[in-house]
Amino acid sequence: MEHHHKPGLRVRLRITAARRRAWLSAGLRSTCRKPPRRDPSDSVHKVARREIGGGHRRPPRPAAPSSSAFSCPEKFRNFQLQEEYDTYDDEVHFLVQLPFLWTRTKIIEIVAAKDVIFALAQSGLCAAFNRTTNKRICYLNISPDEVIRSLFYNKNNESLITVSVYESDRFSSLKCRTTPIEYIRRGQLNDGFPLFETESLKYPGFVEFDDVNGKVLTFSAQDSTYKVFDLKNYNFLYSICDKNIQEIKISPGIMLVIYQKTNYHVPLTILSIEDGTPLKTFNQLLHRNRKVDFIEQFNEKLLVKQDKENLQIIDVRNSDLIEVNKTEFMTPSAFIFLYENNLFLTFCNRTVAAWNFRGELVTSFEDHELWHPNCNTNNIYITADQDLIISYCKISKQSTDCADSEAGEVSSMGSINMSNIFTGKCVAKISPSDPTLTIAPRKRGGNSRSTIHSTVPEALEDITALFYDEDRNEIYTGNSKGLVHVWSN
Repeated sequence: MEHHHKPGLRVRLRITAARRRAWLSAGLRSTCRKPPRRDPSDSVHKVARREIGGGHRRPPRPAAPSSSAFSCPEKFRNFQLQEEYDTYDDEVHFLVQLPFLWTRTKIIEIVAAKDVIFALAQSGLCAAFNRTTNKRICYLNISPDEVIRSLFYNKNNESLITVSVYESDRFSSLKCRTTPIEYIRRGQLNDGFPLFETESLKYPGFVEFDDVNGKVLTFSAQDSTYKVFDLKNYNFLYSICDKNIQEIKISPGIMLVIYQKTNYHVPLTILSIEDGTPLKTFNQLLHRNRKVDFIEQFNEKLLVKQDKENLQIIDVRNSDLIEVNKTEFMTPSAFIFLYENNLFLTFCNRTVAAWNFRGELVTSFEDHELWHPNCNTNNIYITADQDLIISYCKISKQSTDCADSEAGEVSSMGSINMSNIFTGKCVAKISPSDPTLTIAPRKRGGNSRSTIHSTVPEALEDITALFYDEDRNEIYTGNSKGLVHVWSN
């Protein structure tokens, strides 16, 4: 069987010069990174068929739990702390000129590909580690005044894209650069090349990477122009220039263009993402003088929520409407769309829930109270089969009560919980209260082991980033001290 990198959660990653964002008007919007098995153009055909009056409606395939979810307890059995990498060392002072990059800050993003682990600190310093030798390969800040905002692994050409700002222009513009993983492994960072050099990406301009459709969307605020590029080769495809556009949302095969709203409605247009062809234009009615919490597109379904109003789920093909009572559906701080299973996850007040597009609550999660109140896709991972969510969570009271006399200390730490998306059950956990959880012993004759200074409880304290490498069956966590830990069996 051919093994390949299976990206996880951060499909739609939108970065602005002001700060990193994977965006929703109400907070965070993300989609699961694995492209859907069906052709993304299905969404185009569904909308287009309705517009020309052809075709027939077929009920959606019900989501079925995959077998991999039920093998999870075995997969994560006997996980131990294997390695520890430090993003900061004495060499940092010689490699970067900006003093704030020398300051130890928390890890905000981890990406792994081809046995290389990338750890990005909040300061903008980014280090690459070789998982085979367990040595730091290099820092990705190739310019001494470079502050890296975000990372994106492009599986189409096995390269890493860095999105950065620079002191030389007062950190005002985003600059993108792509470097093949193989070059990074050899420390040949200068063999990468810049992307989108013709674009002015000053705030509120942005660049957005969409793995589902294999596209890149940029926005230049200077001339109110959106441009779409091919993620495979970075070729320019088409542009959209309209000062009345408020936002663009991406779904498989299509883009939803949201225009400035009036008191009573918001004009919307659905475009083919391949060439920008308009598929449908319509006005969505709104409740007057109510703030719009969000407008989201998922295939042929449009989700609209206004302040103190019910959630509306509209089928754009025939205007069929489903409403979910506002007492049942609270406006979430984040969405994650699971295209494979026709579900979406909502995150609200540290809790996770799964919904279908009939407006029904499918799953409430047990023992999965998120540690961080504001959801961030960098400390959540959805597996490629979209059957498992891995998060850094608060330790349940039951687990705390079972801990030993150091319960007070344990309560200041979290656990890494793996939960089944279909059942809501916690199927495995890496917890400081687990007496069998230890630092893995060195293998006989092994000389490529990193030095682990942290204890297991310390490694589980204040985790700020998380990544699961499905091919290696390893979890990588980063914490507030700038350290990266490897957990595996």
